[in-house]
Amino acid sequence: MPRLLLALLAAVLGRPTAAADPPRPNFVFLFADDQRYDALGVVQKEHGAKGRFPWFKTPNMDRLAADGVRFRNAFVVNALCSPSRACFLSGRYSHANGIWDNRTPLDEGLATHATLLRAAGYSTGYVGKWHQGTQPARPGFDWSASFTGQGAYFGANFLVNGKSEKADDWTDDRSAAYAVRFLEADRAKDKPFLLVVGFKAPHGPFDPPKRLADAFAGEVARAVPSLGLLPGFNPGVGKPKEVGETVPVNLNYFRCVAGVDENVGKVLDALDRLKLAGNTVVVYSSDNGYYHGEHGLGDKRSAYEESMRIPLLVRDPRSGPGGVTRDDLVLNVDLAPTLLDLAGVPVPKEMHGKSWRPLLAKDPPRGPFRASFFYEYFREDGPKKGAPAATPGGYNTPTTTAVRTAAHKLIRYRDRPEWTELFDLAADPYETKNRFAAPALAEVRAALEKEHDRLAKELGYAVPAGVPAEPKR
Repeated sequence: MPRLLLALLAAVLGRPTAAADPPRPNFVFLFADDQRYDALGVVQKEHGAKGRFPWFKTPNMDRLAADGVRFRNAFVVNALCSPSRACFLSGRYSHANGIWDNRTPLDEGLATHATLLRAAGYSTGYVGKWHQGTQPARPGFDWSASFTGQGAYFGANFLVNGKSEKADDWTDDRSAAYAVRFLEADRAKDKPFLLVVGFKAPHGPFDPPKRLADAFAGEVARAVPSLGLLPGFNPGVGKPKEVGETVPVNLNYFRCVAGVDENVGKVLDALDRLKLAGNTVVVYSSDNGYYHGEHGLGDKRSAYEESMRIPLLVRDPRSGPGGVTRDDLVLNVDLAPTLLDLAGVPVPKEMHGKSWRPLLAKDPPRGPFRASFFYEYFREDGPKKGAPAATPGGYNTPTTTAVRTAAHKLIRYRDRPEWTELFDLAADPYETKNRFAAPALAEVRAALEKEHDRLAKELGYAVPAGVPAEPKR
């Protein structure tokens, strides 16, 4: 029945009219590649004297934090690029969604937040780095301006709905321009929208935009207790090193993050200018963390904090005041259920994640959102070309599982149980002392082992076919 006729009947009968349904929210999900959780200005400010990079600033990411919720304990369930991206999309662990390495294309029949929102009437756009193997399709997205594989920092070839356009400018600058173009012109104006922007930076080879080539010149990083140590896997490779109070750090990494921050600002400004910000949920994150020498490592993959911990900022202007921090354990597999829940779309039971919706409220429920979570990584063929066969890290990270709680972490290595590690994170946040055999933590160890096996069973954990065994040293 037409709304005007309903109103007239209500007036005649003396009953109030039903309020119009509120519009469904728009979504913008922006994420970097390899940005560690503390590569944020607001985190460095919070860490104060304990901050590793006190000179680092990210004003636009900090703007999101000031207007929304910053999750201090956000993690990925597999710290590798393609698998983590598939986890964000599907809400499912790597062993379940089929993406456990960097070479496999995403199954176009897999249910993701994009396919389900699109089916529910959303206009969907994808910009920038996709990195599901060299897959050209962007399943679930009506519109895309994206490149295949790793791309390049300069001269990247974008496919804009299948048509090639070369980017002579810095790749993430071009991605931001395409994101703004989607918001201004290419989305369906009569529908709510989902826009996902995958930045290339700060992934190696760490080529910042020329305008930032000299940013942070002369800066060094503060040392932390795990610098100079070796990882618990591949023992006997390398030697511990003495470090001073400060150490050199890859400044181009931070210059690249600063470039991403500028482009985050361009997207936020466009939302403001187009008067879309008031009904748009903005999420900022990264596909995994990154080592800067902790445990003698670079890259990511393994289950120490610097690898698996990520920035996570969520601004929902409809849910109350900003500048809020949460210490709940939240995961990349939670993104898909969250977007679906906020859009009023049923969350498939196959999704492993949980909606953050309760945590975005002004008064979140009491009690832990999640008591523990399971982590997995599957060994890839390696080592990298030219690297010694026994080089720790990189492609020689073993097949790994872990369980983390608020206070402890247990790490297992499938083919080498003697490498098992247990860390008391409350007493040892830098994971410097393996307490697996400590009598004082025997009960904790037993509880973690039980929880590890419970979660593995609940998630249907299995090692995918094709995962290589750990070679004999």
